Amino acid sequence: MKKQLIYMMTACALVVMAAGGVLAADDVNTIVGKANNASYYGGDDGKARVKMVMTSASGSERSREFTILRKDKTDGGDQLFYIYFHKPGDVKKTVFLVHKKVDGDDDRWLYLPALDLVKRIAASDKRTSFVGSHFFYEDVSGRNLTEDEHVLEETTEDSYVISNTPKDPGSVEFSSYKMWVDKQTYLPMKAEYLDKQGELYRVVEALEVEEVGGIPTVTKARVKDIPSGGATVMNFSGVKYDVGLDESIFTERYLRKPPRKYIRR
Repeated sequence: MKKQLIYMMTACALVVMAAGGVLAADDVNTIVGKANNASYYGGDDGKARVKMVMTSASGSERSREFTILRKDKTDGGDQLFYIYFHKPGDVKKTVFLVHKKVDGDDDRWLYLPALDLVKRIAASDKRTSFVGSHFFYEDVSGRNLTEDEHVLEETTEDSYVISNTPKDPGSVEFSSYKMWVDKQTYLPMKAEYLDKQGELYRVVEALEVEEVGGIPTVTKARVKDIPSGGATVMNFSGVKYDVGLDESIFTERYLRKPPRKYIRR
């Protein structure tokens, strides 16, 4: 599963200057496409146990634990996500289901076990907090490849440095963001977001990377919220790819009947 729930990959459409000369737009598209696949499309499907720790500026902590299942409908295209919460007690057995669509709005559902209620969630809040953390929903399932203009600013010994500007500035809270993409793995290792005043306000980082079944995988990631001084760290364990998830798992039926085989440790 491409646990690199935390970074936005998008297409480039400009001819830009790179170290040593001009980089063709097609070449930039290749870099961004590979980064998108490295982040979100490891194997045909996957699973992981996630522990998320949210820390405030004062140092107080809250945590959540959940299992995330993912299945690709097409490589680089539409995906299915199933997130089952284990801890704490007030969210235990809660399920979040996403049908991610590359073209069009995602379909999303939330199951609330205390009320035995399934509710649809609006697809317009991708840039809002994911279950109370500093990660956004869009960090988990990825940003549409057509929503930003990208420029390769620099090529260092280790990274491609890409600046990104939204095509529709009014649809997002940031004015631009910069990514550092590892040249060997094509994993985005850091992203820095600027607010509407051009000030740094959000940093997303891959803290640890391991190979899982030959696939480079982020196993620890962090988001820092600069204005509030808070941060969230996600640790991924038990990561597996190509586990044979059936598409029927990603339906409303399984919101009330979780697939025990895949959510057990």
